[in-house]
Amino acid sequence: MSPPLREKKDQEALWAGINQGLIQVVATDHCPFTWKQKLMGRDDFSKIPNGHPAIEHRVELLYSEGVRKGRITVNKFVELLSTNPAKIFGMFPQKGCIAPGSDADIVLFDPNEEHTISASTHHMNTDYSGYEGWKLTGKCKTVLLRGQVVIADGKCLVEKGNGKYIKRNKVEGKI
Repeated sequence: MSPPLREKKDQEALWAGINQGLIQVVATDHCPFTWKQKLMGRDDFSKIPNGHPAIEHRVELLYSEGVRKGRITVNKFVELLSTNPAKIFGMFPQKGCIAPGSDADIVLFDPNEEHTISASTHHMNTDYSGYEGWKLTGKCKTVLLRGQVVIADGKCLVEKGNGKYIKRNKVEGKI
């Protein structure tokens, strides 16, 4: 994946950058390949398909490693995952906040549920996890999209085609 995973000192610099406002969003381009596909670059790294499966665990990882470990506040957590991306992409306040007239995109989150990441239980279309065996505290339980329950009990409840095009607004000024 690009950029490659970093050393501990680099991780601490990233946490500092988040708290200083130098990093406004924590996101992933979520580009999963199977382990067999990744091995195409065994003898030539330039042939390794670029990408990393991470989208399913992004919220839980940031909460467990950030909020639970005192690296960021819960307010910063929400800014990084919801409010700031909506503002940067010109979708605020339709997205990124809970207010009259907004889309009612809501995650019901259990901040105390402990669980372990594993490729055997994730829902991503790949056979490995870069976070295999990580023990986390905090779990997404239910997801509402435009007020409709779309994820519950670990199951997706919507069919393909449920998405909706959102016209972006002009973005002015700083976040």
